[in-house]
Amino acid sequence: MTTPPLRLFFALPLSPELASQIVAWRSQYPHAGKPVAESNLHMTLSFLGAQPRGQVPILEAIAASLRPQAFTLCLDRLARWKNGLLYLAPSQLPTELTELEHRLKDSLLAAGFTLESRAFRPHLTLFRHCHSLPAIPPPTFDWPISEFTLFASENTAKGTHYKALGRWPLLPITTT
Repeated sequence: MTTPPLRLFFALPLSPELASQIVAWRSQYPHAGKPVAESNLHMTLSFLGAQPRGQVPILEAIAASLRPQAFTLCLDRLARWKNGLLYLAPSQLPTELTELEHRLKDSLLAAGFTLESRAFRPHLTLFRHCHSLPAIPPPTFDWPISEFTLFASENTAKGTHYKALGRWPLLPITTT
């Protein structure tokens, strides 16, 4: 009997405190669509899709080899894609975020992983199946990024759950 593959992705996890703040703000729109579970809020860096379980140690080694710098991400833009996904996004991309995404992508490609070809569009999904964009400006959420995570997406009777398989700290912000 073969073990089923894992559905994997690298992402930036939210702290429980920030996730609670965003969910409290989001609760103003109970009919906006299907809300993403609070415990699943994240920003995807690289989606790997179905991977054999034996690939996890290789992915862990790749992640451990990266030494990205910590940064703060300012989520200050509310938007909706045509597919009905309502999300928060930064209006300005920190250099550290784009460097982390590029270095991760380059390392994964060099190791032979096949990645999605679409461009990196950093966002935090709030709702799925949203029919319109709420006509109010979002508050600004300052998100200190101090780690990135390898997640496995698991489908359960209660819905999709993201399980952290590994976490890697970012280098502390240095002051000059």
